[in-house]
Amino acid sequence: MSIEDLWYKNAVVYCLDVEKYMDATGDGVGDFEGLSRRLDYLAGIGVTCVWLQPFYPSPNRDNGYDVTDYYGVHPKHGSSGEFVEFMNHARAVGVRVIVDLVVNHTSNEHPWFRSARNDPASPYRDWYVWSRERPADHDTGMVFPGVQQTTWTWDEAARAHYFHRFYEFQPDLDTHRPAVRDEIRRIMGYWLELGVSGFRMDAVPFLIERKGADVEPFQDFDLLHEMRDFLQWRRRYAILLAEANVPPDHSLRYFGEQGDRLQMMLNFPVNQRLFYALASGDVGPLAWALEQTAKRPAIAQWVQFLRSHDELDLGRLTEEERERVFRAFGPEERMQIYHRGIRRRLAPMLGDDRRRLELAFSLLFSLPGAPMLQYGDEIGMGDDLDLPEREAARTPMQWTAERHGGFSRAEEIVRPAIDDPVYGYRVRNVADQRRDPGSLLNHVERVIRMRRECREISWGQFRIVRTNARDVLVLRYDWRDTTLVTLHNFSDAARRVHLNVDSPRGGLLVDVFAQRESRADASGEHRIELGPYGYEWFRVGSADNTLDRAMY
Repeated sequence: MSIEDLWYKNAVVYCLDVEKYMDATGDGVGDFEGLSRRLDYLAGIGVTCVWLQPFYPSPNRDNGYDVTDYYGVHPKHGSSGEFVEFMNHARAVGVRVIVDLVVNHTSNEHPWFRSARNDPASPYRDWYVWSRERPADHDTGMVFPGVQQTTWTWDEAARAHYFHRFYEFQPDLDTHRPAVRDEIRRIMGYWLELGVSGFRMDAVPFLIERKGADVEPFQDFDLLHEMRDFLQWRRRYAILLAEANVPPDHSLRYFGEQGDRLQMMLNFPVNQRLFYALASGDVGPLAWALEQTAKRPAIAQWVQFLRSHDELDLGRLTEEERERVFRAFGPEERMQIYHRGIRRRLAPMLGDDRRRLELAFSLLFSLPGAPMLQYGDEIGMGDDLDLPEREAARTPMQWTAERHGGFSRAEEIVRPAIDDPVYGYRVRNVADQRRDPGSLLNHVERVIRMRRECREISWGQFRIVRTNARDVLVLRYDWRDTTLVTLHNFSDAARRVHLNVDSPRGGLLVDVFAQRESRADASGEHRIELGPYGYEWFRVGSADNTLDRAMY
């Protein structure tokens, strides 16, 4: 395949919730007309792919992940026609769209479940997982411990317990049933026909697991192969991006040894250890996670991220590591959630320290894979800890200093806009930051632009370079006879890094962002000064020549 075929390898993904992004109709809820008006903004900062969180009809008890109709648009967001207009505009500005595929479970108000619970002879009865007796392990395996009490709930109409890995209002589908698999393909086919470029798949490890009261645990990876096969026949360019928080040595099962399952996965192993490094200055676990996730099929790609719409999940760190991150970024109990994570946005976690924010964004855009931004992080939005659970980090986008942050003209809006002296919309919004050359928004836009030109990061082979500085992460990328070297200092003290670049052109390092360079001494060693939380991206050799080779 050519580079153009694998568009996702060098994508810049932007995750947003239509409900909280822009309200054009004035009813206090974000809609597709409003989002269409903001596509030029997204294209302008360098976003190439928008990931839409669920916008389907839903009681909205779990931010739209409790779906009642997979073939529609919730009326609060507009009509299906307005979705199509949005897709047309996205194509016009060169932005691809992927949508959430939430087929591990439905809402308990979905017509399928209503039919299943009310009629034992219903064709949908076997689409869900039932048990006459409550299994002994009903109080284990909850996704939301501390909030969720069980994975089996009694249904009076069905006279049986139903299984739900998530909340009790989200009964699991039995994805091992052929009829359910057929329906999943129909859902995929429907949205592909409307122009989406793929799907972010929710809760993939649970989606493929064999479910039941007396069933031996088993994960059916054939389902992923079937979905990928269908996708490629219908739209050869479309992709599957998985949420699969699994150990690094399990990732190849999801990608497929030959790359015939998922094209993309969110890199949870790196994400969790990245925050440990930010909290402690210890880059060892992060380097380990990068090396452990280095092996993947050539056509597959990791998605690197800082924050998502969920909690910062630290469940795979050691207890000591997790406590270190809690102390640094979520010291108060109200900042923590599910005994494993932090429910805060990026800027508040990093103390709104511009140095640390720039370090974090530099890491995001220079780690091996494709970067993903959570909406609002580009302007350093804050959180509202008065909101329940994960809603704390899901407040309306802040566009201007006007009421509700320019999100809506309505008196009441879907969630209160943040209005405090530090992170409130009056002092932190897109309009003001666009006019300020030194703003975080303009800094992020510049890094995105440079990242898209540095294709070594997406396409090249990387390795970790060991140096004298233990709290500095040094990565080297090689691709098409070009080399890129990045350095990141996780310490609050300055560091001098001794670096030897084993390359015919290694005597010269040219800064990607500034008009400066480093020349090696007689022994071939560079001595690079990094300030507290400092970072550098260097091309090896002549800047013009290496740039030409990398881009073309």
